[in-house]
Amino acid sequence: MISRSTQLHTAYLITIIIKGLFGLLEFCSGAIIAIFGPQRLYVLALRVIDLDLYEGGHTHTAQLVLQGAAALSQTRGYFVIFYLFMHGALKMTITAVLLRGRGRWVFPVASAILLGFIAFFGFHLSKHWSIWVLGLALFDTLTLTLVTNEWRNWSKG
Repeated sequence: MISRSTQLHTAYLITIIIKGLFGLLEFCSGAIIAIFGPQRLYVLALRVIDLDLYEGGHTHTAQLVLQGAAALSQTRGYFVIFYLFMHGALKMTITAVLLRGRGRWVFPVASAILLGFIAFFGFHLSKHWSIWVLGLALFDTLTLTLVTNEWRNWSKG
């Protein structure tokens, strides 16, 4: 039987790896927007996503992508690019430090950043309900719980 602490440590590693992969995805998305520009991405989205191809009303996700691309195309995209680069780089850096198992300093930093994200998502949810934002907030809450548990275990050892 696997001990509870081993299960929690495994869950911690999995969530940290997922966070790092999301960070890589964000960083790459920022690079794609920077290289191609918001307007070209919107044109590409229009070419790739043909709502007539979706049967049975499964167009919600496709419409969300088109709406997001349209909103992005109305801007120069500097804030979005900056946000995706910085947020992605931050997630990848913290993931690397946490997975290397060095630097106790990263636990309070990661906890503070996660609390900031949770607060931001909570504020966003109070203004506009979104199941996606709720999901991100809950995932960050789970990650925060696992990070603080790992931090507590580090302090014991």
